[in-house]
Amino acid sequence: MTADPRLIIPLDLPTVDEARAMVERLGDAVSFYKIGLELLATDGMGLARALKAQGKSVFLDWKLHDIGATVERSARVLAGAGCDLLTVHAEPQVMRSAVLARGDSDLKILAVTVLTSLTDADLTEMGYAFGARDLVERRIRQAIDCGVDGVVSSPHEAALAREIAKDASRPDFLVVTPGVRPDWSAKNDQARAATPADALRAGASHLVCGRPITAAADPHAAALQVIAEMAGV
Repeated sequence: MTADPRLIIPLDLPTVDEARAMVERLGDAVSFYKIGLELLATDGMGLARALKAQGKSVFLDWKLHDIGATVERSARVLAGAGCDLLTVHAEPQVMRSAVLARGDSDLKILAVTVLTSLTDADLTEMGYAFGARDLVERRIRQAIDCGVDGVVSSPHEAALAREIAKDASRPDFLVVTPGVRPDWSAKNDQARAATPADALRAGASHLVCGRPITAAADPHAAALQVIAEMAGV
């Protein structure tokens, strides 16, 4: 069984050395990696370039969120790094700036709708007038209007994202779902989780699955177990 390019493994580890070791352990079972904020301050871009040199795909999950000019300058630098995906927060000014900065590079911009750890009660506490589903729907529509390539949303909103993209004649729209947890794993801090098969059936194009694989005694075998479940969809 070979790597499934729809499966993204987050390298949420304290150091680049530990991340490199995890990549080595996963071997040919994984072809797509996510580099998040933990590694940003410890040569995350160096790791990204090394992974690209190995023929891997790289997702920079850095959730850019600032005034438009700052986002544009930052995204322009990252667009020249040869990576594949970059996240920004799903606010219109931020999204438009990132799309402008991307230019004709191969970098695809993903808009983060609502973090998968947040519940409706959390959003109320933060001052939002919307529950998670309604806020996700609003942000998906704004993302499409701004010309981004896809969204990050929980598996529970994947079907909604796919439906909205279809209605907008965007069959290429990416729906990247974190919070993927096989039945045999713990849910951890993911409030809106789903199994790999359920997320794909709902309309996800890519799955982000971390601790069930990276915290396993045998990460390579765990990755193959998730891939086997994905292959049935």
